[in-house]
Amino acid sequence: MMLLSTHNLTRRYAGLVAVDAVRLEIPEGGIHAVIGPNGAGKTTLFNLLTGIVPPSEGGIVFDGQDIAALPAHRRAALGMARTFQNIRLFSSMSVLENVLTGLHPRLSVGPLATVLRLDRFRAEEREAVASAKAALAMVGLAMEENAPADALSYGDQRRLEIARALVAAPRLLLLDEPAAGMNPAETAALADLVRRIAVGGTTVLLVEHDMGFVMELSETITVLNFGRKIFAGTPEQVRAEPAVVEAYLGARLAAKLRAQAEAQHGQ
Repeated sequence: MMLLSTHNLTRRYAGLVAVDAVRLEIPEGGIHAVIGPNGAGKTTLFNLLTGIVPPSEGGIVFDGQDIAALPAHRRAALGMARTFQNIRLFSSMSVLENVLTGLHPRLSVGPLATVLRLDRFRAEEREAVASAKAALAMVGLAMEENAPADALSYGDQRRLEIARALVAAPRLLLLDEPAAGMNPAETAALADLVRRIAVGGTTVLLVEHDMGFVMELSETITVLNFGRKIFAGTPEQVRAEPAVVEAYLGARLAAKLRAQAEAQHGQ
């Protein structure tokens, strides 16, 4: 079953076509990736999928429902959550408070019950705090819940963003360059976390420049170049696809490397 799919998905900015008639198919379950050179349209694609920007053309279907016209908060309520390429935390709030903000789409108690602190508000508050603490434990930050968010290391701030996205139990988690700026040890720990998230039943879609990270984790990979989808397949298929190699290395260098490989093979 396809959890997420798009058809003819396009985003134009005046004369620039940032995403050009992209067809995307993400099956339910597992870890899937979108890759491509700088400027390929990857983050714009994520912004389209999550409702940050509207499409110029095309459709987006999530869990069988056309969501192209829905605002971001409605998509979040349906079970879609994301992190951002640049860390976006509430720096003056505690780690726990930051995670609690991720539950907003799922809260049902109205403002009157909240102001009066009625029993149903107190019950929902207890459940929210328990969920937030479970999310922090999942990412390894249980001992930091009372610390200010800006006191965390860079890698821990990345994990805090993931906890905030996870707390509402999304069906689809979109990670925009989660390993950016991490050292090798942090990247390895992140890879283990992403695997555990997927094993727990959440479908993961990630954009990432670290090819080792992508190839090790992903079951399927979609490749963009200049806003267009140029290939989709398994990591092994992506490695062997000339169009992908050319997109990353350029036609002349790719041809040179192929010639060298053929010469070595013939010896």
